[in-house]
Amino acid sequence: MLKVLIIDDEPLACSLVQEYLAEFPQFKVTGVCHDGFSGLKAIQQVQPDLIFLDVQMPKINGFEMLELLDSHPAVIFTTAFDEYAMKAFDQHAVDYLLKPYSKERFQKAVQKFLQQQPGAATSELLNTASQSPQQQDRIVIKDQSTIRIIPVAQVHYIEAADDYIRIVTAEGHWLKNKTMAAMEQQLPAIQFVRIHRSYLANVQEISKLFPMEKDSYTAILKSGKQLPVSKTGYQKLKEKLGI
Repeated sequence: MLKVLIIDDEPLACSLVQEYLAEFPQFKVTGVCHDGFSGLKAIQQVQPDLIFLDVQMPKINGFEMLELLDSHPAVIFTTAFDEYAMKAFDQHAVDYLLKPYSKERFQKAVQKFLQQQPGAATSELLNTASQSPQQQDRIVIKDQSTIRIIPVAQVHYIEAADDYIRIVTAEGHWLKNKTMAAMEQQLPAIQFVRIHRSYLANVQEISKLFPMEKDSYTAILKSGKQLPVSKTGYQKLKEKLGI
């Protein structure tokens, strides 16, 4: 028996999935959630084989919820039109149901899951989806049992930390399982610069630049924190700051 979880803020949409899924006896619906917070908790508890996931939900969206998971179940998205969602789906071959969808289209998506187990490209999909305007304005992290939403304007800098990144604000710092390259794509280029292979800095937080040895520099932040600046990073900063 395959365990299924439905995550959608529209009760009627959840009921429709349950109705259509009733024709597939190999599935068992183990839960229905109406926001990303409860969906995240249910996935961790139930460990479903498949989730039907809406993208546009209150609190955190479907993509942000997936980012917080350590491992991903197979996903069939159920969503209204969103240009960034469509771009992510089309590039990475993850199946989706565009609302309103027919029973035949639903059955086709389920058969694709049964035959191919879609969802292997979830990390690539999330990297593409992170370029949406909503996710450029904030970073969602899991702080133990708490979900924290950090406005990017509050971020001083981001540092590479092995397989994670460390997000630093005036309030503290938190780890997120994401690459520096993916984070650089997500953050607004007008505000953040990759000053070093291990650092992304908020240009609004930089107060001084000092030359060091061998064409390298040091950035002094308003907080007093000193960050290394590579030769390439310095050229990027010069362009951004107009110096």
